[in-house]
Amino acid sequence: MGGTIAVIAILAVVVVLAVLGIIKRIKYGSSCCGEKDALPAKVKVKDKNKKNYPYNYTLKVDGMHCSGCVRKIENEFNSHEGMLAKASVEKKEVSLLSKAPIDEKTAGMIVSKAGFTMLSIKVNNS
Repeated sequence: MGGTIAVIAILAVVVVLAVLGIIKRIKYGSSCCGEKDALPAKVKVKDKNKKNYPYNYTLKVDGMHCSGCVRKIENEFNSHEGMLAKASVEKKEVSLLSKAPIDEKTAGMIVSKAGFTMLSIKVNNS
């Protein structure tokens, strides 16, 4: 009986460690979209000076779960000239700076092309 309890205890510890490892990988850099090394290269924006982007938006986005999701949606926006995006998995949103105004339909199409759903867009300009 004592041996059975020891085996169950060891199995429980192994299961807990495996679950914690999976959570840590998803939360801190692994990807539900594929391994980090398999992700496409990050699209680099030429103009990183935020003062050159007079339009400021916050987009609520459904479907982002990992660093791979962040890379996908940032790349999709940053591949458009005059846009600078920063996504947050925790907040489920994208902060978007733009040199020209962007309408809800266009923003939604860019989000959709990246594989996600835009829930809302908020204009942060004063």
